[in-house]
Amino acid sequence: MRCPFCANTDTQVKDSRPTDEHTAIRRRRFCPECGGRFTTFERVQLRELTVIKKNGRRTPFNREKLIASVQIALRKRDVEQERIERMVSGIARRLESLGESDIQSEAIGHMVMQALKSLDEVAYIRFASVYKDFHEAKEFGEIIDNLNEEN
Repeated sequence: MRCPFCANTDTQVKDSRPTDEHTAIRRRRFCPECGGRFTTFERVQLRELTVIKKNGRRTPFNREKLIASVQIALRKRDVEQERIERMVSGIARRLESLGESDIQSEAIGHMVMQALKSLDEVAYIRFASVYKDFHEAKEFGEIIDNLNEEN
């Protein structure tokens, strides 16, 4: 594993342990070259996923990009990083278990919205406003009304 500080490729694992849900291995690493310490995660990947965007463009599924978009929706909300990781891991597992290598971006967006709805309603509304491309304030009201009806 390459050191993120000095790019040395000869790093050492100091500690390994499973994550809380046993879906990944967390490894603490040490670089003998610069003395840097960093953490890596090892996850099972069932298949290579390709995301098909609305415009037809194809890109590799990027778990980190999914986490970043969820974190934007959750900005300044009191949600632990561990819960975000569990949510994204669940979505990734569902995508891999679909049996398809090509996944429509709309399907991913729908899964994220469903997960955010149960995690944090404000983040759900924020994400929905971008995902559904709201243009008017009344669209916020409609989604809030739908949330209130479901509760």
